[in-house]
Amino acid sequence: MADFHQNGTIATLHNLTRRPVEDLEKELMRFRRYRPMSLVLPSLYSELQSPALAGILDELEKVPYLSEIIIGLDRANEDEYRHALKYFSRLPQFHRVLWNDGPRLREIDKLLASHDLAPKEMGKGRNVWYCLGYMLASGKGQTVALHDCDILTYERGLLARLFYPVANPVFNYNFAKGYYARCAGGKLHGRVNRLLVTPLIRSMQKVCGYSEYLNYMDGFRYSLAGEFSMRKDLVAHLHIPSDWGLEIGVLSEMFRSYATQRICQVDISDNYDHKHQDLSADDANQGLSKMSTDIAKAFFRKLATNGEIFSTEKIRTIKATYYRIALDFIDIFNDDAMINGLQYDRHKEEQAVELFAQNIVDAGTGFLANPMETPFMPSWSRVISAVPNILDDLKSAVEEDTKAYLGA
Repeated sequence: MADFHQNGTIATLHNLTRRPVEDLEKELMRFRRYRPMSLVLPSLYSELQSPALAGILDELEKVPYLSEIIIGLDRANEDEYRHALKYFSRLPQFHRVLWNDGPRLREIDKLLASHDLAPKEMGKGRNVWYCLGYMLASGKGQTVALHDCDILTYERGLLARLFYPVANPVFNYNFAKGYYARCAGGKLHGRVNRLLVTPLIRSMQKVCGYSEYLNYMDGFRYSLAGEFSMRKDLVAHLHIPSDWGLEIGVLSEMFRSYATQRICQVDISDNYDHKHQDLSADDANQGLSKMSTDIAKAFFRKLATNGEIFSTEKIRTIKATYYRIALDFIDIFNDDAMINGLQYDRHKEEQAVELFAQNIVDAGTGFLANPMETPFMPSWSRVISAVPNILDDLKSAVEEDTKAYLGA
């Protein structure tokens, strides 16, 4: 039976009929007259060597409705930036590569730092932030979508379904979150979402009491999915974290700013697989260990802004409650895997839960020790207020880089 169930407060748009992508694209070609579409691709230079990104470009070459593609390039020297320009040159759409490590964009960053407005952490969040700034500067899009560059199973239907809810002028959605099943290679994936986020939300609901925010977050089928789309008017006022709490931070911003009727989640893929992070149990600053700490801290911060008071005792209670709920989830996932003929390593799953439980305590302790920490990057509306010409400067820097190195 097709899944049409609506759970929670967020509208869920299912993939009930496997509608051909060509049909969706015909409609998107009409929608582009009213809501032209920009795509943001945050990328490490190393991903240019991967089959995943090559496959993504193969599909994007066929997409007819995009007004622009904005590629944020991290960890690239001059020769690598030049190679990136040639690598992406086969895209038929208007596109620009932001050389985040180049001297011109470093000058932009230095200017913003002089006003205490520059992102303080390197990483995906900072990359996305500058790409969204360029999207505002270019003026080519009225809607924007973002997805990662490590998707091994990418098909252009993913992008069409991601854009559709916010690009359709008849729909009332300002923001759409992609979701999909994380099952590939005969295994269940998505450990952080399965074993940390959902059990943590349920434990906080039990310990802290009813919360509209937690109820809202619990309604997302895959809150850590890196794929989302939104209308342009959201971009200027968005506060996002620079760490691994990016996806949770974006969803939290939507809750703060918009009624839940303006937010939806959409099924974008039957078969999704990407690069898997290591658990990194021995290094709290790497892999899923750091990710879990940043995510837990993001929840503590958000609940504190809603008036929740935390103490060492409450954090320990949340951890204990989380651990019991997470173990119950392991039983469920084990059964789900068995009925579907999938491999399931209970020992490794419980190891992950033990690490996440410790990281919840570490995140809470860090939050209590530094309550004045400001993890969010400033909104672009604030940046524009402080540095009125910043968008022109950003656009000029990207254009000058392109002219100086393309074909050189």
